[in-house]
Amino acid sequence: MTTLLSYDDAIAAFDPAMGLEVHVELNTATKMFCGCPTEFGAEPNTQTCPTCLGLPGSLPVVNRKAVESAIRIGLALNCGVAAWCRFARKNYFYPDMPKNFQTSQYDEPIAFNGYLDVQLEGGEVFRVEIERAHMEEDTGKSTHVGGATGRIHGASHSLLDYNRAGIPLIEIVTKPIVGAGARAPEVAKAYVAELRELIKALGVSEARMEMGQMRCDVNLSLRPHGREKFGTRSETKNVNSLRSVERAARYEIQRHAAVLTSGGTIVQETRHFHEEDGSTAAGRIKEEAEDYRYFPEPDLVPVAPSREWVEELRAGLPELPSVQRKRIQADWGLSDHEMQSVLNAGAIELILATIAEGADAASARKWWMGELARRSNEDGIELAALPITPAQVARVAALVAEGSLNDKLARQVIEGVLDGDGDPDTVVEKRGLKVVSDEGALGSAVDEAIAANAAIADKVRGGNLAAAGALIGAVMKTTRGQADAKRVRELILERLAAQG
Repeated sequence: MTTLLSYDDAIAAFDPAMGLEVHVELNTATKMFCGCPTEFGAEPNTQTCPTCLGLPGSLPVVNRKAVESAIRIGLALNCGVAAWCRFARKNYFYPDMPKNFQTSQYDEPIAFNGYLDVQLEGGEVFRVEIERAHMEEDTGKSTHVGGATGRIHGASHSLLDYNRAGIPLIEIVTKPIVGAGARAPEVAKAYVAELRELIKALGVSEARMEMGQMRCDVNLSLRPHGREKFGTRSETKNVNSLRSVERAARYEIQRHAAVLTSGGTIVQETRHFHEEDGSTAAGRIKEEAEDYRYFPEPDLVPVAPSREWVEELRAGLPELPSVQRKRIQADWGLSDHEMQSVLNAGAIELILATIAEGADAASARKWWMGELARRSNEDGIELAALPITPAQVARVAALVAEGSLNDKLARQVIEGVLDGDGDPDTVVEKRGLKVVSDEGALGSAVDEAIAANAAIADKVRGGNLAAAGALIGAVMKTTRGQADAKRVRELILERLAAQG
């Protein structure tokens, strides 16, 4: 079992340094260097050709749309855009690399020297500096069969699907992130969250981490306080959720600290993240850049975007998330704390989508930040992963607005949708959850409540209107919470005034 130092003790002794490498799968119609389609979910090895399979004599051609997306990402990250850059071959053998090299960019990336400001809990803004954003291609997919873990160790054989080989990727690499101290894991999560929102706003990728469209490699090292030289780093590969990015950074800080304080040395290696307990496990010894034997790709001409094209793309950038948030906060009248809560929950897009489906802002925010946030916390999943759509939440809000549901019944409807019972109207019908608004039924329930609570009724007659709450509660209990509370109150006051 891996020994960990307590987080507080680790931070007291060491200063963490991080480097985050985020791979974004672009949503182009075809692959990076060939015309094969990129649709997700096709039968294995049906979206391949001689070029993406690396067959002799095949020649690559650069996807213009991918270059455009790369430039737009670079501009949105405040990067410089190269007037001239080229591709390189990154050489290493692995079964999911059919060419035995990856076409990437090395010392001449398309975008470089940028930054992204991220807001932390409490309002502090932390600037993450970007080293580079470069173009490359994805690898194929290996499925390891016969083992207990789904990994290569212990498997009896592996299956290879090359449909993904050649999918356009942008890799965004930060400069060393230092100075965050105890908040380093929070900075990592906030950076990836902000980057994901930016990528989605640009429309270059859906950036769905659970589908591998965006994944993060967390490089981490520790150095004793006062030292300048970074320690040996580990690289936790392919972390695919915001929560997991934070947990991976935190775990590695504690693991490194335990090794170093016990007199051990850190091995420079890749590591695998385990979702079930937030731990990491050793992968393979990590290569240095020279081990990949980079050299310029001889089959591709350099990429030289004109300044006119770059400026045209700059002018066409959409409203970026940081600007949008400030506008939304003002429009919704939220305090900084309330806005931060919405951000932490990952709810902005969901709320906006619910408003687009017809709900008002207050109702959309109420349901996503209330009942649905509670459920996501209970289930340990992100809000967007809940099995309910903005259109369904908007329908619940509409049923409440028209008086067909009260808040208590609406929560039960949401629960039914989340449990797979159907859309809101189906759940209402199946579970009999409509508000009781029939005047005859309500009148009978009110009369019963008054007769059973004569002393309270007398208080109301005497002018103590607050006492009517007990009578309303009695009616709600009789009707299993399905009465229209506002109408019940009106009927109680009418009857007691008439009897008085």
